[in-house]
Amino acid sequence: MYKILVVEDDIKLNDLITEYLQRYKYEVVNIQDFKNVDTELEKSNADLVLLDINLPYYDGFQLCKTFRRVSKIPVIIISSRSSDEEQIRGIELGADDYIVKPFNFDFLLAKIQAGIRRVYGEYANESNILESDGGIKLNKDTFKILYNQIELELSKNEFKLLNMLIKNENKIVSREELLEELWDDSFFVDDNTLTVNITRIRNKLKKLGVSEAISTKRGVGYIFHTTANKGN
Repeated sequence: MYKILVVEDDIKLNDLITEYLQRYKYEVVNIQDFKNVDTELEKSNADLVLLDINLPYYDGFQLCKTFRRVSKIPVIIISSRSSDEEQIRGIELGADDYIVKPFNFDFLLAKIQAGIRRVYGEYANESNILESDGGIKLNKDTFKILYNQIELELSKNEFKLLNMLIKNENKIVSREELLEELWDDSFFVDDNTLTVNITRIRNKLKKLGVSEAISTKRGVGYIFHTTANKGN
């Protein structure tokens, strides 16, 4: 069952979208705290986002840009703003599609199904899946990790680090190499940032039933192990 996050402050429309999508066996998550939409997105572990533009506290265009920095899950804007300029702006900021209100719900469903097929289904690019020898999969399009039929979302930094560690499975990756992977002109990266993100990755691997997958070589770096302990 795919999970859809609906970012819509119109309660009536939100309820209609939720009821309609649930009818087609989608799991729907609604925003409860519009002051912290980015946090709600991470907590939701959604597969696709429906995003309004006129929202309390934040402009939907800015939220779309923020979403795209940390995740590659499909984003479909749903808005009454209908000008060509605004639709182009939404797409340029990272939206996968733009639907103008009022819309036909069957049309909305078709757009959602197309987005899901493109990223997760028959049109998905298999080269965007990195799989460890132990069967742990990383989806480069969605920043998600999958193992034993459990799926979790990674932050941008968590994904970068785990992607590099799995690519170098059973080999030491130095702290310097990992820090370089994290480097971004927009913020300062230090040893503490690396340590915090490695800890978060280890905790998420434990949630998947994988423990001791990443070991520390003190003063050198980290190793991702094929022979990590795995739960049933």
